[in-house]
Amino acid sequence: MIHHLLVTPDRSSFADLSLAIEARGGFISWADSVHQALTSLSKINVDLVVADETLGDMTGLEFFKRVIAVNPMVNGAAVSSLSKEAYHESSEGLGLLMQLAPNPGKAESERLMANLNRVLQLTPAKRQETSR
Repeated sequence: MIHHLLVTPDRSSFADLSLAIEARGGFISWADSVHQALTSLSKINVDLVVADETLGDMTGLEFFKRVIAVNPMVNGAAVSSLSKEAYHESSEGLGLLMQLAPNPGKAESERLMANLNRVLQLTPAKRQETSR
C-alpha cells in the first residue's frame, strides 16, 4: 500500500487529491502543521508528501527544505501559485515530482498519482514489494 502524507491547515483544499489517493487504494496520513509533519516523517515511512502552499509560518517549498534534512529520499509535490519558471527556480534541488495548483483538481491529482507510480516502479525495493 502506498502511504501519503498530506500537509495542510485546511483538509478541504486537498479533497480531490485525497479522493484520487483513496481510489487507488492508498493510505493517507494528515498533518496540520510543519511540526506535526516533520514529527510524522521521523517516525513513519511515506511514499509521497504533498504540502499546501502556506503552512502557517512558512511556504510548502520552504517546508521541503526541512523535509530533505529528515528524509532526502521522500517523493514530494508542492502547491504553488508561482509561475512555472519561478517554481522551478525555487524548488531546484528539492526532488519534487511536480507543482500543484491551489486546490488541486481531479485531473491534476490523477497526474500526480501517475507520476508517483512511475517513480515507484523504478525503485527496486518497491518493485520487489509489488511483485510479492
